[in-house]
Amino acid sequence: MKRDFSPSQLVSVDVSSEDLPRLAIVEVTRHRPDRPAYHAKVQVLNASAVSAGEQGGWRVTRLAAADMTPAELLAATDDSDAILIMGGEDITPRFYGGSDGYEGETRHYDAADEGQIALVHRAVERDTPLLGICRGLQVINVALGGGIVQHIEDGIHRNVDVPVDQILREHPVELLDGSGLLDSLGSVAVSVQSAHHQSVGRLGAGLVPAAIAPDGLVEAVEHESAPITGVQWHPEAPDAPAEQLPLLLAALQRQVADARVADLVAA
Repeated sequence: MKRDFSPSQLVSVDVSSEDLPRLAIVEVTRHRPDRPAYHAKVQVLNASAVSAGEQGGWRVTRLAAADMTPAELLAATDDSDAILIMGGEDITPRFYGGSDGYEGETRHYDAADEGQIALVHRAVERDTPLLGICRGLQVINVALGGGIVQHIEDGIHRNVDVPVDQILREHPVELLDGSGLLDSLGSVAVSVQSAHHQSVGRLGAGLVPAAIAPDGLVEAVEHESAPITGVQWHPEAPDAPAEQLPLLLAALQRQVADARVADLVAA
């Protein structure tokens, strides 16, 4: 399914307006000189998210968590209305009580892990809307005390023994009744693009499943009270259904608007 979502289907906005909600898109790193093919793939996905954010009426700031200290990342996102944590490498096992040396282990970026985990903690404290994609979902889970299944068997979640540019695989997921994702995407069954070799294990505090894959793996989570959602798939992928990421970003905007109204009422 090729991405053919027309810009005319998005809200037309003046992206220079100071009134636009501020979205911080946080990737792992902007520098992977030792892995050019993987880096190129990740950059396509990250750039797609930035474009969707700008077209969807956000004032976007793009940040790389491994390229700054956790304190700098928190400072750079302090005035953001919403946070989007993107995909990338495996989380360092020590953050969830795991061990190194597992099958399929990737390079780890401790500074990115620490900074993004801190973003989740602050989002819970402040009720800041936050969306995590792939690794971003796993960051949410780990930040809230959850665990990670370090390697899942080959199956529907990625293509194996192919060039990295072909690793994304299409499969269905079922959105669970009562979930915010079902409200946002409007259908119980949706087609997604994924490329993960790890999955959510023990759920973090306050998290509940929001979508399940045909093999039973949790493919999305939501927080019971904070405006925090994570999806294991890549709605920003070129071959993903064109409306998925815009709909998820629109849900973030509604959460931002609700927060602003609540602030006005409280004042």
